[in-house]
Amino acid sequence: MTFLAAAAITFLACFVVVPVVFWLLRFFGFYAVVEERTCYVYVLFGKVVAVIDEPGLHILLFKLGLKAPIVRWLGRLYVLDMRIDQQYLRSQPVNSEEGAPMGIGIWYEMFISDPVAFLFKNADPRGSLATNVSNSTVRCLSNLKLGDLLQNRHAMSQTVRAEVSPQSHEWGYKLGSVYIRKVHFRDAQMIRQIEEKVVNRLRQVTSSIKQDGANQVSIITSTAERQAAVEFAKAAAMRPQIVGEALNKVVSDPEVEAD
Repeated sequence: MTFLAAAAITFLACFVVVPVVFWLLRFFGFYAVVEERTCYVYVLFGKVVAVIDEPGLHILLFKLGLKAPIVRWLGRLYVLDMRIDQQYLRSQPVNSEEGAPMGIGIWYEMFISDPVAFLFKNADPRGSLATNVSNSTVRCLSNLKLGDLLQNRHAMSQTVRAEVSPQSHEWGYKLGSVYIRKVHFRDAQMIRQIEEKVVNRLRQVTSSIKQDGANQVSIITSTAERQAAVEFAKAAAMRPQIVGEALNKVVSDPEVEAD
């Protein structure tokens, strides 16, 4: 019985009492467990009292002092995801130097670089960053030559990133990679006209190839016929000479003369 009682007490202590005690300590703000790529921002009476972005177990009494027990009740805890995020903006309208209405699809990465600025300097930093990227794309890439818009995507990506990065950092967001993924025509009628031109050009090229092939065949055929006619003419011209030489040999034969 003593063994069973000790085992039951140990079980309750390990699987019930200890988790409950640690939950109460965490609930009352004595410690916090920060996960990887996560940031805890503690605010008390409108003032930031602590920012914890190192993963692991943190004793809040050492970081907040006597404020630790009351921050949970009178303050506020912001939990921020510090992982890299991605967003894609579709068909940003720009015009080429030739006046063609183009659409730019731009993909970019961002992550929180300053948790305090992210929380309090801008009410919607993600939306502001998207607007900033969109405006920078339109401002920096408009009036470029159509050939550059269709070919120099890497240079355009670098231009947009250099334009957006300084301002986004003020809002606590840092811009990562920027890449122009898609460049397309926005005018449906223009797209149809281009398709028609391409189809017509392909037809012209196909017809030209066929005609060139037919011309080459005609040249080869006529050349062969001319060479054959020349050889037949030579053979016809040489026939009397060959026949005469053969008759002369026959006539000069003694046996034939004797007969």
